Amino acid sequence: MERALQLRAATPEDADWIHEVRHRVYAQELGQHAPVPEGRLRDGLDGENVYLVVARGEDRIGCISITPPWVGRYGLDKYLTREELPLLAEEDLFEVRLLTVEPHRRNTMAAPLLMYAALRWIAARGGRRVVAMGRTELLAMYTAAGLQPTGHTVRCGAVTFEVLTGAVKDLTRATLDRYGPTVRRMGSGVDWHLDAAFAPRPDGCEHGGASFTAIGADFRDLGRRHRIVAADVLDAWFPPAPGVRALLAEDLEWISRTSPPTGAEGLLAEISTARSLPAETLAVGAGSSDLIFRAFGRWLTPRSRVLLIDPGYGEYAHVTEDVIGCRVDRFRLRREDGWRIDPDRLAACTRAGTYDLVVVVNPNNPTGRHLPAAELRRVIAATPGSTRWWIDEAYLGYVGMAESLAELAAADPRVVVCSSLSKMYALSGVRAAFLVAEPDTAAHLRRWTPPWAVSLPAQMAAVAALRDPGYYAGCWDRTHTLRRRLADGLAAADGSAEIDESVANHLTVTLPRYGPSAAQLVHECRGRDVYLRDLSPLSPGYEGRCVRIAVRDTEENTRIVAAYTDALDALRPPGRTPSTAPWGGSVARSGR
Repeated sequence: MERALQLRAATPEDADWIHEVRHRVYAQELGQHAPVPEGRLRDGLDGENVYLVVARGEDRIGCISITPPWVGRYGLDKYLTREELPLLAEEDLFEVRLLTVEPHRRNTMAAPLLMYAALRWIAARGGRRVVAMGRTELLAMYTAAGLQPTGHTVRCGAVTFEVLTGAVKDLTRATLDRYGPTVRRMGSGVDWHLDAAFAPRPDGCEHGGASFTAIGADFRDLGRRHRIVAADVLDAWFPPAPGVRALLAEDLEWISRTSPPTGAEGLLAEISTARSLPAETLAVGAGSSDLIFRAFGRWLTPRSRVLLIDPGYGEYAHVTEDVIGCRVDRFRLRREDGWRIDPDRLAACTRAGTYDLVVVVNPNNPTGRHLPAAELRRVIAATPGSTRWWIDEAYLGYVGMAESLAELAAADPRVVVCSSLSKMYALSGVRAAFLVAEPDTAAHLRRWTPPWAVSLPAQMAAVAALRDPGYYAGCWDRTHTLRRRLADGLAAADGSAEIDESVANHLTVTLPRYGPSAAQLVHECRGRDVYLRDLSPLSPGYEGRCVRIAVRDTEENTRIVAAYTDALDALRPPGRTPSTAPWGGSVARSGR
């Protein structure tokens, strides 16, 4: 019986074959390069390219090359300048080249499989656009896959290439729409060894974590929850306030069967009192996602221009790009700046009034950085009235409620503040959130809020939580201590990664560039019942090597460190120990 095709990232053992087959195809067959005596054709980016290989057993069939943006240069740079082809300067652009298949295998699924695999690998690293060089005589194959000519052709030796490009989401959608049955057949017949999922999620967005895949979304065996550590979502490590628990336990039968107050009037009144805000400036929802979908759906159209922070909370890109279809730009945060928002650079991007909406999550998720309220106020003040600002303060309690812009939002029609009660108040399961806006804006959103939008358990729990600020302040303070201990434990476990604390209830681990990928680490930890979050799909700025870890209690943090240590040991090449890593690890403390 013939063995299944295997799709994998190239290993050092594949290098000689890659160089040899490239020489046979591009030098001897196509005349693109001059033949060389050693019969091996190398590329100037070989040390930094990623190669994917399709094989059947020991028989290598084909390969494809990917150049990520963090390399800083592309193969196309030899032919076109950034002025001639501006997309080469985009920070989320991946170059795909050197699609090579053994001559006797060219009528098989090898080439389409390699192209699809490259697309999935790029998507898993946050790539949003690809650029490719396609031989002119094969142009129909590339355009059928969704790639579009840029209007540039380049010549190399005897071969003429068309320069092609496409958005990753558009290419994925076109591939699945046009070749869905073929892709599914490939999925069932291919031994897939990439650290990227074979198929994208149905809506293209990863909502929350994956720990319910272990618990079971059918809730038949909730005992499983005691075996796993759900550090891939930013739910609170602490329980709700004692008053919340007592209230919900008092008469569960009545709570379950009774309709809640239609407009959550009591909850609105409690928020007004607790935050010293006029009730007419408030609107409530079943979590911040409810408010995001409802508000953005009323305000934005496909003609709207939106500015998002990158890296940032993925739900905003999903709603604006995938659901509404807005024209979205990204304000890039930089690793060398410690992922902090530069207020002067942000002001320069927004002062022209180009954007209908600017979204700032503050403190930011997933970077965990906080822009002081005074600085953000200054940026907003410099922006024309045509631009609306959406400030997401889901994690503000970990910094201090004095940093809220809610008072500004209540008076300034350009500003809306969204505040989730889920994360800070340990109410993620019951879903409650509110936003603050000037009265007309808030009233408009209340009109578009369906009756009973917030359940009775959620209304009761949120009211009780807001009445116990002292309990939660203590929990937030304790979170900082737990986070520092977790960071120290991870740093001590392995010296080759950078452990970066945030101001909130999580931290990030940046793995060495030439070590295991974030996806590989996450996979290994899941095998040990510890769930972490691979940040790679959120932004190419993470280079496929950043993991976010939520702070848990002392016992679960100990399990996280143990799983992390064991996973790195399992992924480390033979003969290499943490002490032989080429660079030292560090713990980066983050202030505001």
